[in-house]
Amino acid sequence: MRRIILSLGVVLLASVPASAQSGRQLTLEDYYEVKSVGSPRISPAGDWVAYTVSRRIEETNGTATESWIVRADGSAEPVRVQHNGQDVGNPRWAEDGRLRVGSQGATWLIDPARPGDAAVRDESVAPAGLTSPDGRWLALARNMPTSERPEPVMTAFERRHEERFKGEAFDWYPFRRDRQSFPLPDPAERALTEVFLTPTMGLGEAFQLTRLGLRPTWIRWNPDGGSLLFTADESVLDELAYSRSDLFLVTVEGELTRLTDDGYTYSGAGFSPDGRWISYTRAFGSNMIIDRKLRHGGPRDLYVRPADGGEPVNLTGDWDLDAGTPMWSPDSRYIYFVTGIGGARHLFRVAADGGDVQQVTSGERRIQGLDIDRSFRRMTYTAGEFERPPDIYVADIDGQNERRLTDVHRDFLAEVEVASRPSEKILYTSFDGTPVEGFLLYPYGYDALAGTYPLIVVNHGGPHSASGYGFSFKNMLFAANGYFVFLPNFRSSTGYGDDFKWGTWGAWGTNDGEDVLAGIDHLIERYPIDRDRVGSTGHSYGGILTNWLITRYPDRFKAAVPGAGASNWTSNYALSDVARSKELEFLGPPWDPQAREIMIRQSAYLNSGGVQAATLFVHGEEDYRVPLEGSIQLYTSLKKQRVPTKLIIYEGMPHGIRGHWNNVHRMMNELGWWETYLKPTGTVPVSGPN
Repeated sequence: MRRIILSLGVVLLASVPASAQSGRQLTLEDYYEVKSVGSPRISPAGDWVAYTVSRRIEETNGTATESWIVRADGSAEPVRVQHNGQDVGNPRWAEDGRLRVGSQGATWLIDPARPGDAAVRDESVAPAGLTSPDGRWLALARNMPTSERPEPVMTAFERRHEERFKGEAFDWYPFRRDRQSFPLPDPAERALTEVFLTPTMGLGEAFQLTRLGLRPTWIRWNPDGGSLLFTADESVLDELAYSRSDLFLVTVEGELTRLTDDGYTYSGAGFSPDGRWISYTRAFGSNMIIDRKLRHGGPRDLYVRPADGGEPVNLTGDWDLDAGTPMWSPDSRYIYFVTGIGGARHLFRVAADGGDVQQVTSGERRIQGLDIDRSFRRMTYTAGEFERPPDIYVADIDGQNERRLTDVHRDFLAEVEVASRPSEKILYTSFDGTPVEGFLLYPYGYDALAGTYPLIVVNHGGPHSASGYGFSFKNMLFAANGYFVFLPNFRSSTGYGDDFKWGTWGAWGTNDGEDVLAGIDHLIERYPIDRDRVGSTGHSYGGILTNWLITRYPDRFKAAVPGAGASNWTSNYALSDVARSKELEFLGPPWDPQAREIMIRQSAYLNSGGVQAATLFVHGEEDYRVPLEGSIQLYTSLKKQRVPTKLIIYEGMPHGIRGHWNNVHRMMNELGWWETYLKPTGTVPVSGPN
């Protein structure tokens, strides 16, 4: 059994509480008042932090983004960075400590100590990390020429009718993918790439380093400048194979060594600063799982192997969480990475020569966008809470001396009381004794003596993800309107160990559905929740699970709002751009008898007789990840059964429905649905805080 090992010396970082509040409750109109903070970048010397602040613009349906800098020691107020009076984007640090920003179609360098001085145009063209250690060479993947297809031989009559054809014709797969232009080009016509070395000073000609006939990615230099490490995927040569990355090493003389070819997929590879080790993460490849009909997706572990050859060493084999992308300390002693642990997300480290994994940061929050200075002395990140949107933080690399550098939401939080009572972490036991974690948001103005309240269950997507600490405007809006909001981390959630993560293998909607029901029962026993006014919602897998819950347990839910949910796995398999997920977790395609039986059994549409929940379906018109047909099928079933139902289709939208107007429209309609079916006339009005 793999296990979680935490450092005894972990410093608990103090969570910054929400400001003392006495303002009004949150409203839908506040959607345009909440700003987002992101992209923290710390300067090489660790003395400055750059970040972005974005705000939503109702009039244009767009987003305005500003770039800011602040001293890492917190000794001065943040400064907005502009060029020629205009906001700049994508702030990054140059090696000399100047701020690199994009403006007016060019890149500029700004002195952070004098941001008002004239910016200097950045003439460098080298992407970070791809310049050789001696500065002489730039390593890049370049497209190779493609062979042209011969024109078909046609008569004049045939050509006229070919030119009159207004549809599309395909003989390749896949021909569509969510969020990409339709149709996708023929994979056989996509240019392959090779690694080239180009002189940085313009002296000499570029020369081709590899001749693999693949598409190299994630190119990294050996610190000695004598070789490069990269990943490549042979599936680019097979339209039906699922992606799988292997490791390759090539010297500057062009000598190529393939380091892996075992069915696993490798990512995040790089050299230790002293050049002695290669680090990477390894996970089961999709084809390995499908071909072997494995019933467990396996871990993502962190490995090192000697750069000069030798056996790899698994550094996290006894640790029951997934490893993130490795980051080496400058002395090559430690590897750092960020990963989820329960509903939180934190920084961890492990010694390169082995030992226990140590947790560096902690607390009830999610560390996002982490960046570390050149000496690994100081780091920056964003962190938020359920009741407070994220801000920028800085801390020492050991987690000590944490400081919040920004207070972007000060004015908003002074006016709006986001929550009148803090959220709670809920621990309970499922039907088979499995411990499950969830989170509970209280209704605004909660009064334990005022009667019962309705409950909205919000199921996360994935399914291999997790609900956790962090601000969600929609969830807080539901709570602000008098609902308990429950966020269960049911089986398939990440951050709770391998067995828990793969606990629904071959049966989506079984263990995870029971985990949700157990959580509802737990809450009803302990909180003033009306068991007859329970709703379920979620997007993507959250919508899929909601569809399953209202069909499998029809008497448990009064209302539902599934977003982008599938309901018929046999048809979804062919229409979705991720048929792989069904082959993986349903143990094969629908023509395989075992898989077909699972797909039929777990399809909400095929088991929808007797649904009672009033259901609002929300879906994007051009969703290729979870196609619209899943909502249409179940909507039709409910209509035929005279169950109250409504279907909202967002024109031209992919799987993640985009645009502020759409988001507001969606929240407006979802809230209206809850108000109609979970708050009938005569329910207890919202009263003051208890």
